[in-house]
Amino acid sequence: MDATYDAVVVGGGLAGMLTALELGPRSVALVSSGTLGQWTSSAWAQGGIAAAVGDDDSPALHAADTVAAGAGLVERRVASRLAADAPRAIRRIAELGVRFDREDASHYALGREGAHSRRRILRAGGDATGAELVRAIALAVRASANVTLLEDVRARDVIRADDGSVAGLTVESRDGALHALAAPVVVLATGGLGGLYRYTTNPTASRGGGIAIAARAGARLADLEFVQFHPTALDVPSDPLPLVTEALRGEGAILVDAAGRRIAAASGAALELQPRDVVARHIFALRRAGERVSLDARGVANGAFAERFPTVFAACMRFGIDPRVVPIPVVPAAHYHMGGIAVDLAGRTNVPGLYACGEVAATGVHGANRLASNSLLESVVYPERIARDVASSAACRAVRPGGASAGVPSGTASSAEWARLREIMYAGVGVERDESGLSRAIGRLGDLAGATTCADLRDAATVGALVAHAALRRRETRGSHARADYPDVSARERHRSFSTLADVAGARSA
Repeated sequence: MDATYDAVVVGGGLAGMLTALELGPRSVALVSSGTLGQWTSSAWAQGGIAAAVGDDDSPALHAADTVAAGAGLVERRVASRLAADAPRAIRRIAELGVRFDREDASHYALGREGAHSRRRILRAGGDATGAELVRAIALAVRASANVTLLEDVRARDVIRADDGSVAGLTVESRDGALHALAAPVVVLATGGLGGLYRYTTNPTASRGGGIAIAARAGARLADLEFVQFHPTALDVPSDPLPLVTEALRGEGAILVDAAGRRIAAASGAALELQPRDVVARHIFALRRAGERVSLDARGVANGAFAERFPTVFAACMRFGIDPRVVPIPVVPAAHYHMGGIAVDLAGRTNVPGLYACGEVAATGVHGANRLASNSLLESVVYPERIARDVASSAACRAVRPGGASAGVPSGTASSAEWARLREIMYAGVGVERDESGLSRAIGRLGDLAGATTCADLRDAATVGALVAHAALRRRETRGSHARADYPDVSARERHRSFSTLADVAGARSA
């Protein structure tokens, strides 16, 4: 497996696959921990992808909604660029074979989601947009002559040259052997970290591995404390929890209590189309008080629920819930990470030759609370930017093949150890946090990382501690970050947060 490439891309989801394609005709190794496109958050995305393509819409309006949803921390220039690039990105993936739903030959079928001022959500297959995007792009990747696909292979560490720049990547194959992929460019597109939490809508293997790899390489991290909990995961005995798409609320579904009464926001306004952090915290508080919350979608889609929302319908029916007849029980669950590896507009990190895109990257566009359906958009915009930067930079330097970095094959962790980590995160670094819980979580996660021989568990515990440390430093409630001991927004805290692996080490030794 040891070989030399022009670039190595890590991640079998939408962002990783598109980056590998956009880097052509350069030789690219695409490293996927499983089968390409499968068991990824991209493939599970239901609602759609945001772009100002409607007759009554504009990139300026899209950017304004993005900034408003981000609770004061969105980088305005980044939001404007993302919204401006969105229509072109839609055309690009349509050319690659993505079949979007249409009203007619000239108009896309557009939906509306929370905190959007216009109907600008493109969808495919009703509520299976992510699956359609992944299907089309995976076919294009498998047909690409420049991409060498390495499935069932796990990324371990960035290899760095004497000057600190990227020289390749160490990977571990299924048999536990370590290999070195030499390359002047490494792109991390490894997804999010929802799998760190006991309740999540993400694949349980999404545990922030890319953040750990980047942190060990010296990359700067940003906004780690901002973990978005989707307000409407299906409240059933499942792991992960099925997602009940926000598009249902956009189409008129209402949140109700156990008696069937509509639930209002604290302001008295309708709760359904409020930003996700507002909805999630409201439902969380009701559940903590013993109230069961449901989404009443019986009047949605004019009797065509199963056809319009086939994924939600199938998930509900699998647990004996007919959403056409009874309200859908819901619970907030870890869904999306706004933070990650700090990157610029070209997807560059502070480590020469190291890039990141997709959910693992922190671009500054999501602020403290991501606007719905901007995540898939980010995953289709940044790959082209990265490819353009690689083509115009000195990153195309020659590197020599080298042996794998020192180490031994990773050990394994028990299901009990994984459960312990996820309970620590849920209890101490969940929907609502406080100083004592966060401090306790940092200590317990550090102990867990230090005691294991399993590289995946060590990385997960380290990333969890990094998130907890960032949350401990932010002494306010803003967006998706809620502190019970600091319940108000603070003007002094209106800034993005940045950290490195050394911060957690320093906190442990203090």
